[in-house]
Formats: sequence, structure tokens, C-alpha cells
Amino acid sequence: MQSVESDATVPPQPVSGQRNGGDLVIETLTALGATTVFGIPGQHALGLFDALSRSSLQFVSSRVENNSAFAADGFSRATGEVGVLFLSTGPGALTSLAGLQEAYATGVPMIVIASQIPLEGLGARRKGMLHQLDDQKASAANVTKSQRLIQHASGIPSAIQDAWTEAVSSPQGPVWVEVPQNVLLDPVVVPRVEDALAEPFDNPPRVELVREAVKWLSEARRPVIVAGGGTRRGKAEKELLSLAEKLDAPVLCTPGGNGAFPWNHELSLQSWVEDRYVTEVLEDADVLLVIGSSLGEVTSNYFTLEPRGRIIQIDAEPRVLESNRPALGIRADAGQALAALDAALQPVERRTGNYDPRKLVADTLAKVQARLDAQDLGKERRFMADIRAAVPDDMQTFWDMTIAAYWGWSCWDSRDGQFHSAQGAGGLGYGFPGAIGGAVGLASKGLPARVLAVSGDGSAMYSISELATARQHNLPVTWLIVDDGGYGILREYMEGAFGKATATELARPDFVKLAESFGVPAVRVEPQDVRQALEEGFAAEGPNVVVVETLLKLFAPTHL
Repeated sequence: MQSVESDATVPPQPVSGQRNGGDLVIETLTALGATTVFGIPGQHALGLFDALSRSSLQFVSSRVENNSAFAADGFSRATGEVGVLFLSTGPGALTSLAGLQEAYATGVPMIVIASQIPLEGLGARRKGMLHQLDDQKASAANVTKSQRLIQHASGIPSAIQDAWTEAVSSPQGPVWVEVPQNVLLDPVVVPRVEDALAEPFDNPPRVELVREAVKWLSEARRPVIVAGGGTRRGKAEKELLSLAEKLDAPVLCTPGGNGAFPWNHELSLQSWVEDRYVTEVLEDADVLLVIGSSLGEVTSNYFTLEPRGRIIQIDAEPRVLESNRPALGIRADAGQALAALDAALQPVERRTGNYDPRKLVADTLAKVQARLDAQDLGKERRFMADIRAAVPDDMQTFWDMTIAAYWGWSCWDSRDGQFHSAQGAGGLGYGFPGAIGGAVGLASKGLPARVLAVSGDGSAMYSISELATARQHNLPVTWLIVDDGGYGILREYMEGAFGKATATELARPDFVKLAESFGVPAVRVEPQDVRQALEEGFAAEGPNVVVVETLLKLFAPTHL
């Protein structure tokens, strides 16, 4: 006898001509200011995507959900706005998690709308529904600020508005919202969403902590500032410059803080965090002001930093405070905290004589350059200089976890553009989809949208399918692939540690032919020709690829 499924297992059917839960999601996002959505359609999310077709929102469909997450991240970083990501249930949702880890670690505000199986299947009951997980939102708990499950359509506008507020409140980050299939498809009597407001929660520093920090800084004889990624997220660049000049204090930017302080300022130690000479300057400070950084693995020169002075640490995330060093911890948004410090601090008398911070900075940078001069790094230094010369001053760049990016962490002057890399979580594949999101975001604001992505051949394969996305939307992304035949940085690490590398060599495609098969123009050039190739790519329309086959070395580590 042929079995007949019960009504409970039959997927809900949409009702033609009536508004449904999907419309409420779209209307709320639009009212909150969303313009663009990234993601991939899925069976349980059909109501959401049908509603999307009736809206003014632009949808950018990636080919892998993890790349959709990276693209929404890049959109947010490039524009300063909230990235929006649509995910399907189960495998689609899970595939996004590595991308969300990067956004969570770096503090990128995003709204993640994930579909879910129908309500009757929730609660770990194994009905055998397609894509079913015991608790889908629990899978996102490690990589998002919070997770919500909406069980009634009337709760959709408020839940998304609350999620948006949380995403933009410091510490910023992605917020997860789940909507079951039938909630998205069932007709609603809820009126059309006309307006929605999501203002970030205030996160000022405590008055007594500001007073104590001002006392320490006013009395300091050798203050030094570390500007981390929180400085940029808190839009505290102006206050940072004012504070540094009032204190006559050298400033070191972490990779995440790159661009927070003028690169060629007399007090700028730039971003040479992986250098013993710079580490010594931090160690010798009698007061070390750390803003938006945990003094983590890279910034501490792989935990070799041993400060001898007192530390003031400002961060919006309370778990970061004193996580690596005892400090006067100030939980606050970096922008609000630096504004309070700047308002309270009086300029110190400019230091000269036995301790001249400007001379200290110049001498330290000279030592860094001399150390590089003593190594056989001419090709690498010229290669990075040629990329910098090709990139317009205001162009934003997106870097994957590759040797060129490791150089970029230390030597890249972002000028009037912005430097974006995957140093938060450190996963592969960020550069190209991040750049896709950045280009979409800049174009949505009517700004010049050409961006640069930089990947190695190993990391490029994580996101190679997004060539189809770039072509489909004709996005102005120039992708530089540095092909060294394997996982270059892991090769270096293993050869340094064990004298040989294992499982680092890769078979890879002809990237030029592969790009061309997607309809994307591509060229292969020698390292010395990278500048001209990039300049030609920047002048073209739509996406293009530049491939350089070369083995780049990293500068010798100073933490060993």
C-alpha cells in the first residue's frame, strides 16, 4: 500500500496575493535602512526570497554561503553600514559559520536571517525533515553576538529591530535571527512596516576611570599608544591624533588598526608589530595606552611583549580587558572613551633632550629598515612597493591570509583608503568575496567602487566560484592572485620548525584560463610587471584578474 504523508510533514504552501512573514522581514530591513542583501536561496527560505522580489533591496547571490558571509562583512567594512545575510536551513546555515567567525572576531555589524524548518519540527524531534538540525541557532552561538528564533509573524519587526540595535552597538558584531518556513509563508494581518529605528546603545567610559587614566597620562614621561581595530570601529581617528600630539606619544597601529593614525606622522611607528625594535619601545613605555586591542598574539609579537610600565586598556568588549596583561581596564566604545580623554587632557610640554619621542620613532623605523636590508628581501619589498604605487590613494583593499597580506599587515600605508584583512579569525578565502561586498557597498553609496583583492593560490581556491558572482553583477573588483604553488606561509613555518614541509604543495588550475572561462579578463605577469598590470586592471570595466607566479618570502621573525 502506498503511504501518504501526514499534513504535518507537507511543506506549507504560499497563499497567492497575500502578504506573509517574508514581507515583514523585507519591510523591516528596508525601514531600518538596508539596501543590499547577500546570500543563497533555499527551500525553507522561499517565502523570504519571494518577498525580496517585491522590494527595492538589491540581492547579490554568491556561490557558497561562507563567501556570502565574507561579502556581507566586506560590504559593512567598506561602507560602515550593517551587512545583511540571508541563509537557508541546515547545510547553508552551517557553511556560513567560518565567515561569521571573522565578522564576530573583528566586530563587523551584520544581520543574519536564517530560515528554519516548520515550527512543528523544532525541539530536536527527529521528523526527518530536510536540513533538520537539533538546534540550529546553537551552531551559531560561537560566532554571533546573540541568536533569536521567531515563532510568530507578529514578532518579526520588533525582533529584527532589536537585532539591528544590538549589531550596531559596541562591541559591534553579527546577530543571528531564525524564521521557520511556515512563519515566512503564512499570510499575516500585521500592517505593513512603515518605520523602524535602531540606535546603538550608549557605551561611555566611567567617570572615575577617565579621571584616573588622565592622571596616569598627565604624569607619564614615556607614554606610548597602541591603536587597535576598535579605534577604527569607534571612528576615533581624530581624537587619537589629538591625544598623541597632546601627550607627545608614539603610536603603533595593529593590523586591524591600520589607517587609524597617519602613516608618515612624526609620532607614527606605523604597523611594524612583528619587530623586536618596536616591541622594545612598547616595553619601555611608563604608560602604555591600548585602544581597541587585546594585545593578542600578533600585536604582542607572539606574546614576547613584557611591558615594564602601567597599562591603560580601552575596549568595548569586557572579555578583552586584561585578557593578556594587568591594566586599568576601561569598558567603553573607543570613540567615546578617546573623546572623554581628549577633552580632559591638557597638552604636555614637547619632549626633547634625553627622551625625544620623535627621534625615538625615527630611529626605531630606521632600525626596522636596517633589519630588512640585512635579509635577502629585495624582490618582496619591491613587489609590495609596486602594489602600493599602483593602488590609488583612496582605494580600499581586501587581503586574504597569504604572505603578501602578512607583509601588508606591517608595511601597508592605507593612505586615504582602507585596509581590510582576515586577521580577526584568520580563515582562508576572505579577500575576493570581501572585495565583492566592498565594491557592491561603495557602488550603492554612489562612490568609486573599484577595489583590490589580494590572495594566494591556496586561499584563492576557497572563493574561486565567486568569479561567477563578480561576472554576473559586473563588479569592479581587481583580483591579484600570487601563485606560489601551495600554502606558502605554512610551508615557511614547517620548514623553519622541522626542516621540511608536509602537505603544503598544491595542484592548482591555470588561473588565467579559469578566469576567462567565467568571462573575466585575466593576465599572467612577472613580479616586476605587477604595477602596470594592476594599473591596467584598475582602468578597466568590471572584474579582472592578475596572476603572478612567484615565491615570496616573509621577513625573519623576531619572536623566536
